[in-house]
Amino acid sequence: MIETDAAAAIRRALKSQYRAALAMLGQAIRLCPEEVWEAREHKNAFWRVAYHTLFFAHFYIQPDEAAFRPWKGHRAGSQYPDAIAGPPDPESDLPLLPEPYSRAEVLDYWRFCEGMVDDAVDALDVLGRESGFSWYPIPKLDHQLVNIRHIQHGAAQLADRLRAAADAGIDWVGAG
Repeated sequence: MIETDAAAAIRRALKSQYRAALAMLGQAIRLCPEEVWEAREHKNAFWRVAYHTLFFAHFYIQPDEAAFRPWKGHRAGSQYPDAIAGPPDPESDLPLLPEPYSRAEVLDYWRFCEGMVDDAVDALDVLGRESGFSWYPIPKLDHQLVNIRHIQHGAAQLADRLRAAADAGIDWVGAG
């Protein structure tokens, strides 16, 4: 693949924004009080939102579905590409909740995701006409922007919980 000036600029911007979004997510994970980490106040506990956000960041930064390899700490039943595991519900076909991930485990996954940004973005055809995921019929660049927005969405949910539970906030990171 021949690198154009446009593709190089897109890669720089994607790397910066992935790092910024992940930095904000990392702040939220580190600041979460112990009593909030597994609390059942929300349908999805804090740890589950954090893990879900990291799982999909990792999944969708790949060139395509076939390139994905689960993180070494992934536990079967913790995450599926189509849904986050949920509490037992007679009308749901989602799996039962796994044991919660500890903060240390989620931070390990966060470091893994943060550390893969450069190589992963460099492996993408950022000017490609297809996302690499059959259920996402959009260009690769659009798909990467959706992925970054998803990370930011997860970070925002967790930041809101932190503000409500501990009057703690996370800092805005504009570029990484």
